[in-house]
Amino acid sequence: MLRTATAEDIPATEELMRASVLGLFPDFHDPAETGAAARFITDLDRDLVADGTYYVIEEQGELVACGGWSRRAKLHTGTGHTHDDDARLLDPATEPARVRAMFVRPDRTRRGLARQILAAAESAAQAEGFAELVLMATRPGVPLYRALGFVVVEETSFATPNGVRLECTVMHKPIG
Repeated sequence: MLRTATAEDIPATEELMRASVLGLFPDFHDPAETGAAARFITDLDRDLVADGTYYVIEEQGELVACGGWSRRAKLHTGTGHTHDDDARLLDPATEPARVRAMFVRPDRTRRGLARQILAAAESAAQAEGFAELVLMATRPGVPLYRALGFVVVEETSFATPNGVRLECTVMHKPIG
């Protein structure tokens, strides 16, 4: 069941995010990168929940997938890599909506859960006047996003607070 996340979902969502990183990152990242990601990119941005743009999927009362979109400038989740204008509201006429904090429990991958969340995010962003989506993908997500029509804008990386660099891919997709 796909639904909008609530504040009560935050602890379980962050637990799901960590489980996803710990289960999926080792196929794409070394142990130091996986550990840094589990520590620093699994803190849910509370603005997503407060804005009503973050979704969870439940199966038998357990969260198995989460993710959403944002009308704010911040491009990625986690701690230690913030910018002064992260909370700034985007202009739908000139800027793309952000796809944010997509995670699936490792034992539930390849079942269309992330696709469901992305379809809901795209529809909601389009309803608010956005014509494009942009995201910063970690390595495990790139194949999914490519399959859904996202194209690579640039390869980049960022340093976590403990100095470990995580490679990411900025990707873009027109809505519709």
